[in-house]
Amino acid sequence: MRNFSVGSWDPDTGTIGTDVAGGRGYFLKQYGVMLNQALINFGLAFLLKRGYTLLQTPFFMRQEVMAECAQLAQFDEELYKVTGEGDDKYLIATAEQPLCSFHRGSWMDPKALPIKYAGYSTCFRKEAGSHGRDTLGIFRVHQFEKVEQFCITSPNDNDSWEVHEEMLKNSEEFYQQLGLPYRVVSIVSGALNDSAAKKYDLEAWFPASKTYRELVSCSNCTDYQSRNLEIRYGQKKMNDQVKNYCHLLNSTLTATERTLCCILENYQTPDGVRVPEVLQPFMLNTEFLPFTEQSKDKKDAKKDAKAKNPPAKGSAVGAQEKKVSSDNGVGTPDIHQLKL
Repeated sequence: MRNFSVGSWDPDTGTIGTDVAGGRGYFLKQYGVMLNQALINFGLAFLLKRGYTLLQTPFFMRQEVMAECAQLAQFDEELYKVTGEGDDKYLIATAEQPLCSFHRGSWMDPKALPIKYAGYSTCFRKEAGSHGRDTLGIFRVHQFEKVEQFCITSPNDNDSWEVHEEMLKNSEEFYQQLGLPYRVVSIVSGALNDSAAKKYDLEAWFPASKTYRELVSCSNCTDYQSRNLEIRYGQKKMNDQVKNYCHLLNSTLTATERTLCCILENYQTPDGVRVPEVLQPFMLNTEFLPFTEQSKDKKDAKKDAKAKNPPAKGSAVGAQEKKVSSDNGVGTPDIHQLKL
């Protein structure tokens, strides 16, 4: 396991996190906290400038409300249940869930549409379907922060499809300003979930593992969710036989812990990590996070210890070291192998 420290960002917080919270648990410390908060604040300011209304959501929802916006599979694989005195609730897996419930049971004035929300929340996921995947580091964790785009449009013409493309463009501009390389993938219909009529993924480049990994999911759900939530378009006239439902769209702007991983890999230098220029105003104008001498001393001490006591051939320790080395062929610390 290869560790490093950036300033007071202590790699030992990873082991403390799993000791305290169990698998995929973590603490962020010092610059880790600052970077994470900088991403949140930059994301909210980014959407505010584009006409979005900021909305901080509850962390949990009543069972009957969650059932109106979450699919059955999510209850088994994603959602944590909070049991009280006959008042069970579910922790949210994404800001999309409380955001789409914000107008449940409402008639939406056509003149007020589209409505655009920038949702901010902490999210909680069991990750039951990802056993053994991304178990190290903070790329896939049970608790994370998220800034989400959520839009309500009319069901007429191409209104929702135009907003869908606009939301994708916002996400692209966000990562362009962060200076992170990415690609956009249009998801084939056979891989879509029940709610999405069309979906894009934005995948960013992670140089240590030499692969693209998903940072953004951007979906047009048309009227699938609004029918369950009774979010209706305009006032139904007495002689109308059919109710019209609004179209609902959602897109990640940033799941900050994942974006943080990508920044650390792409902005890493031999001496530390450069801070993306757009984040510097949110980090007391900090431009560079140097590796500490202490971390170098620890690394040298580990090398000396290995030289004196090499692992037995074929031992579990030797096998683990070989695997980490193989996964990280570029010769730089792999954030997914770090304990942050």
